[in-house]
Formats: sequence, C-alpha cells, structure tokens
Amino acid sequence: MTEQIVILDFGSQYTQVIARRIRECNVYSVIVRYDTPADEIKKLAPSGLILSGGPSSVYAKDAPLPDPAIFKLGLPMLGICYGLQLLAQYLGGKVEPGQKREYGKGTLRVKDSFCPLFANLPETLQVWNSHGDKLTRPPKGFKSVAVTENSDFAAVEHTASKMFGLQFHPEVAHTPLGRDIIANFVHSICSCGKNWTMHNYVETAIQAIRDQVGTDRVILGLSGGVDSSVAAALIHRAIGDQLTCIFVNNGVLRGREAEVVREVFGRHFKIKLQYEDAARLFLRHLKGVTDPERKRKIIGKTFIEVFDAATKRAGKARFLAQGTLYPDVIESVPIGGNPAAMIKSHHNVGGLPKKMKFELLEPLKCLFKDEVRELGLELGLPREIVLRQPFPGPGLAVRILGEVTPSRLQILRNADAIVVQEMKTSGWYYKIWQSFAVLLPVRSVGVMGDERTYDYTIAIRAVESQDGMTADWVKLPYEVMETLSNRIINEVKGVNRVCFDITSKPPGTIEWE
Repeated sequence: MTEQIVILDFGSQYTQVIARRIRECNVYSVIVRYDTPADEIKKLAPSGLILSGGPSSVYAKDAPLPDPAIFKLGLPMLGICYGLQLLAQYLGGKVEPGQKREYGKGTLRVKDSFCPLFANLPETLQVWNSHGDKLTRPPKGFKSVAVTENSDFAAVEHTASKMFGLQFHPEVAHTPLGRDIIANFVHSICSCGKNWTMHNYVETAIQAIRDQVGTDRVILGLSGGVDSSVAAALIHRAIGDQLTCIFVNNGVLRGREAEVVREVFGRHFKIKLQYEDAARLFLRHLKGVTDPERKRKIIGKTFIEVFDAATKRAGKARFLAQGTLYPDVIESVPIGGNPAAMIKSHHNVGGLPKKMKFELLEPLKCLFKDEVRELGLELGLPREIVLRQPFPGPGLAVRILGEVTPSRLQILRNADAIVVQEMKTSGWYYKIWQSFAVLLPVRSVGVMGDERTYDYTIAIRAVESQDGMTADWVKLPYEVMETLSNRIINEVKGVNRVCFDITSKPPGTIEWE
C-alpha cells in the first residue's frame, strides 16, 4: 500500500499547497475534511497527520473542530498555524489573542537544533506568518523549539509522541526553506520513503482502469488540452481499442489544432479517434453575438448537443472518461453555513444532460496539474501537448472582443500563431503561465508604406501565476516585445497596432472575456 500523509483541512487557502509540497517530497498526500471521524482516518493507514491552518479562532463559538479521537491514533502529527492552536488547546495548552498580529515576513530563530523538523537547517530562517492568535502556554510535555519576535512558541515539539506545531506557514513560497521542514516531517519523523512518482504510478493506474472497465467500452471527449490528452493516453495504454475519443472542432480553435490532435492521437498513438467537424454550426449560432457570457453559453450548449449526437454514432459504451483533477474533487471547507453547499462540482461534468447515462471514469482524479504533466511525459506524449499553456474552453471566441466572424478568427489565429512561435523561440513560453493575443474591436489609423490604413488592434497578454487564481503581468524583454509587434503588424493582414496588457489579477482577469 502507498505510504501517505493525511491532511485535515480547516479552511486554509493553503491546504492544497501543503498537499503539493508533500508530493514534491515523493510522498502521497490526501486532503480530508476537518471533522472526518478518526476511524475513517485510521482506515487510510496514514504515516502521519497534518492539521492545516484556517481563518477561525480556536476559542470562537463556531470554530471548526476535529474528532478528538485523532489525538489517540498514535500518529506523528504536525499542526500548522490554526492547526498548532487546535493541537495545543485539545491537549491542555492556552491560546489567546496576540497583542500584536503577525502577518507577512518574519524571522524564526531555532532554539533546539536537535528538533528533527529543523535538521540540517540554519539557526535563523525567513518565514511567513498569517495569524492574530498565538499560543501562550504549551500543553504538558511540549517544549518551545523556535521563536519569533512576537512568539515564544513559534514551533513546539512533544518528543515522545512525535507531535509538532508551527505558528508560521512552511508550505508557502515566502518561507524559502519551508519545503525542507515538510520533508523532514514526512521522511525523518513519519519514516516515509520516496515512492510517489509518476513512473511508479503508471502501472497502478493502468490496473485500476482495467479493474473498473473490464471488457466494456469507454468514450472520452478529447480537446487537445493537457488533462484530456493525458487521460486518453493513459486509458489507451490500459484498454486499447475499448476506448473511443471524440474530438469536436468547434470552429474557434487555434490554427492547426485539429490537425495536430488527429496526427498525434490518431496516426501516432493509433487511438480510435472520431472527428466531428461542427465549425459551421458553432459559428452560425455565434453570429451577431457580442456578449461574452452569451458566447460561453452558446458554445457550451452547442458542444453538448454535438457531443451527445457523436456518442450515439460511436456505438454503445458504458463509461464516459474525463480529465478531472484532484483540486476539482476536494471538498471546500466552509466556515459557518452549510458544509454540503461548498462541495465543488466537477468542472468537466457540469452541464452534461442526464439522458447521457454513462458511468464516469476519472483516472486523474488523485493528481495535481504538475503531476498530470509528469505523467504525460512518462506516457510518451509530445512536450508541445504536455507542457502547453492553458487554453479556454470557449477557445478564441473569448479572445475576440465583439462578434466572432470567420475573418476576425483568421486575423486572431494568425496573430496567435506568431505569439506562440516567438514565445517558444525566445524561451519564455515554458517559463510563464500564459501568453496569448486578443483581438480588440478597435480600429485606428496607421501608415504602412505610402498608404493610410484603418485596421484592428491586437493586445498581447503574458502573465505568471501558480494556479490561475492570481496573476501578475510578465516583464518581457524589450527585444521580445519588439519582435512580436513587428511580426504581427507586418505579417497579419488587418492589424496595424499592437498593445501589451500590463494588468495584474486582481483587478483584471487573465482572459479578457
């Protein structure tokens, strides 16, 4: 059985980051709700427990509290921020509002160099704080092993029971050596090996697919994006021709998108691929539509209709495969209110008509995005597909402000191809989160040669981000910006001006529509 660390989620915005940091240590991690019964946790046979942070105060009336029996499981335990305060309060310590809040960068001084959490680390560390309460009296048997300017108990340890607490957040990038602290916990304290790798995972995943599917057939909607592409390659490796992939050309794809998908999956991987060219249908439904939300709904509704008809032509199948990832199935923890209302719906499933009576096959649902990319490379998918930047479901329709027409699509496709090519040539494409062109419904006067022009404007968007939730614009070198502008204006007919979007998220969004 795979060694794993269980994380109890108390509503922290960083809980998924904790899980990812553990997996970066080549140890499997799983997130469960804060109130998961101890008996259920025991069945998972974890090597250790982590209590996440959270926005509540442990002494608040509606504070999220765990099953007290978790403290009797005898497992190594690490409490982070709110998790430390919970741990302390349950075991007889005292937590009080701090006279001075600690938010942002801080300096941690390690008092006890023998504490295994800080093994092979310097005596002084930069850490990231985010708390108003603090531990003022540790429980019996606990000792302070590190301090900050505002806390005498910034890190505590109960040596005999292997219980530890940190008042700061080791999982965030602002704690530069935090990953080493987490690695010390999972390897030295919990005695986990380094067995969680995509190389080891492949055979386990293949066997799980075979066990679930048996001799039945599977249909997968292939978009050409990372998730559906990796899911297709993995399922095909497991069951071969029992899988049929359906690729829908919605008319708002990038240049050569359909050809690349057919080449890679149909001719190279020999996957049974059903190509549905519905470009004219989508563009007909989009005619005259300028509102971005209406565009999205029209594309979504039309896709479902086309895909539904395509599944009937594909023949009888029992399973519908989807590239659902772990963040899509983790329950969000509410603080106050109805917990059930916060459970995330699968982003891939939403909107499929109930009459499509398939059982779901989700072979990637325990993986994060970076793990999916690793898996894709392990399966032999081209880097161009596995490492491609995110692309919106409604395609170029949301990168054309105003009406989507064949002529505008051609302009944007040509500009987009230049952006992708130059970002790859310059080495920036794989360094950042996203870079793309947007066609604005703005025409301006220009001079090209001896002629006066009145053409469109292209905006270029390049952002860096960890997860797409927040983003900052990328300071591209002037020579890259110059090349992009010159090539687009010289090579894309209908464009005479290029602008660069230097808006962060928030206040802006990454996509323009």
